[in-house]
Amino acid sequence: MILSLFLSTFLTIFIAELGDKTQFATLTMSGTSNRPLAVFLGSSTALVLASLIGVLAGGSISNFVSEIILKSIASVTFFILGTRLLIISSNSNKNDNNERDIK
Repeated sequence: MILSLFLSTFLTIFIAELGDKTQFATLTMSGTSNRPLAVFLGSSTALVLASLIGVLAGGSISNFVSEIILKSIASVTFFILGTRLLIISSNSNKNDNNERDIK
């Protein structure tokens, strides 16, 4: 049971982080420095600390709020963020097309 939770958490976070701003920042920092090990250790430590904060906060919140409410809040939040990103992307594409028309 713990192994399945570990694997599902690992895969979820691993896939979510691929192509994320964090990965691009790490890639950039590693490419511009002569110390890739220091960049790896710094970015790994930051990700572990951010995850620890999330786990502690989630554990504390779950003592006061039911699981269904937490999942509902997370679902609505991701829906809002996704919708917002689609709108921003659509507006960005329209602006790009308008700039091309002007040229």
